[in-house]
Amino acid sequence: MSSKMLKSAVAVALAGGLWAGAAQAYEAGDWIGRVGVYGVYPKSDNLTLAPGVDLDVDDGYSLGFTITYMATPNIGIELLGAWPFSHDISLTGAGKVAKTKQLPPVLSVQYHFMPQSNIRPYVGVGLNYTFFFDEETTGPLSGTSLKLEDSWGLAGQVGIDIDVAQNWFVNADIRYIDIDTKAKLNGDGIGTVNIDPWVVGLNVGTRF
Repeated sequence: MSSKMLKSAVAVALAGGLWAGAAQAYEAGDWIGRVGVYGVYPKSDNLTLAPGVDLDVDDGYSLGFTITYMATPNIGIELLGAWPFSHDISLTGAGKVAKTKQLPPVLSVQYHFMPQSNIRPYVGVGLNYTFFFDEETTGPLSGTSLKLEDSWGLAGQVGIDIDVAQNWFVNADIRYIDIDTKAKLNGDGIGTVNIDPWVVGLNVGTRF
């Protein structure tokens, strides 16, 4: 995971704690919206093709948003969406060989620990569906056809909302998503790409 993005998330939480005003408690029936910048940080060595030869999926950044319905003051149901993320794909010793775009919507159930406070941490667990599109090859793979299949997987998250004004707050959100996609080159399977990224979001939010 990018240390800069993680440090930024911690900074948002600490700064928000200093700015927090009067608590705006969550109540059953509230809708919560958040929008901000998200980074997707895949693990290293996503697919080993041969000893010492790996495919690596690079980090991606985009705008993201969440919509949460508070079923109770403590329980929220959240949908994560985003503008498409773009990732470069590199091969050991050959550099960039492809790129792809993906969208990773996640539907989660959250538990908010202190809904009456102006600092509201929460955890969540959910289901992710990632679909890949616009795969393009370049360099040594130029002229070939790469296809990445869609992925289903579990997702976990921790986050915090910190009030800064009436009905407005800042948010930091960190997720781990299980994303595994089967790759085909010219129609032939070459293996499963284990992306399994950390996803970090820095947001501004409101309730309505």
